[in-house]
Amino acid sequence: MSSDYLHQGSGFLPDLITVLPFAMLLGLYIWAAITSSQRSRLKSWPLHRYVCWCVGLLCAGAAIAGPLANRAHDDFTAHMIAHLLLGMLAPLLLVLSAPVTLLLRTVPVRTAKAISRLLKSWPVSIVSHPVSASILNIGGLWILYTTSLYEAMHHNFWVGMAVHIHMFLAGYLFTAAIIYIDLTPHRYSFVYRAVVLILTLAGHSILSKYIYGQPPGGVPQDRGELGAMVMYYGGDVIDIFLIIMLCHQWYTAAHPRISFGVSQ
Repeated sequence: MSSDYLHQGSGFLPDLITVLPFAMLLGLYIWAAITSSQRSRLKSWPLHRYVCWCVGLLCAGAAIAGPLANRAHDDFTAHMIAHLLLGMLAPLLLVLSAPVTLLLRTVPVRTAKAISRLLKSWPVSIVSHPVSASILNIGGLWILYTTSLYEAMHHNFWVGMAVHIHMFLAGYLFTAAIIYIDLTPHRYSFVYRAVVLILTLAGHSILSKYIYGQPPGGVPQDRGELGAMVMYYGGDVIDIFLIIMLCHQWYTAAHPRISFGVSQ
């Protein structure tokens, strides 16, 4: 699929412009972690959160700039790998790096209180609801791969950029709505989140099977089948980690009560 997008949206300068926000986020995160760790009343920021943030940004950056991103314009399999990196793996790693917690412990108290009030507001409660996040995440993918939007994103730089931004933010929002790492004012039970997660995974699997039979416009059948398998099996691998995290949190939350009951 050689397209105008290749001429409009790829190359050193566009890649540099695309990667620049990720480089800024990387620098800001490391600065905030080091700065806040130097305060006597706070513990040092955990090393594994640094790693999650760096690798997560690397995954997201590789999906929209560089060799993989350029190949994704013509190769549906490469596009699916980029989709897994940008929409699933990067959000999972970035959520695990607890950026909101880091922000709250870095900014002044008055600013932290304002952020807390914003997180407790009703618009945030609607967007961050597990069902809303699931619809934004999976619903967006169904629209992308079952309409002409997939072809449009490869012919218009800004449409492609909007799709990438939505894919990343929706993936982050959904992951944050299922596993609670940061401050989460609007909480839902483990059973509720587990049900939403199962239904969302089912929606992802069904979509990959649909793509296997009916690839998006402009994608050859054999390429569509291979890309669908990457989406199906690659998505399962990442989902396993999400399931493990949810089950671990569930077990940790329930364990004290179980121990108390046994001691009686």
